[in-house]
Amino acid sequence: MQDDHVYKIIELAGTSKVSIEDAIQTALARAHQTVRHMRWFEVMQLRGHVANGAVEHYQVMLRVAFTMEGHVS
Repeated sequence: MQDDHVYKIIELAGTSKVSIEDAIQTALARAHQTVRHMRWFEVMQLRGHVANGAVEHYQVMLRVAFTMEGHVS
């Protein structure tokens, strides 16, 4: 029998001085400390801070989905 999944979706903002990818990894790693069963993410927005003509830091807005625990009868 195939399991049907219900997903809860949350929004996260990750930041990094290194890269966009690092900002994503930072957000997911931090969420992993308290959110179980994360399954996928979607990048919603990319932005950054510029100082003296260079990127100071990156910010990435994510939607992250995780499966709900338990079964519905």
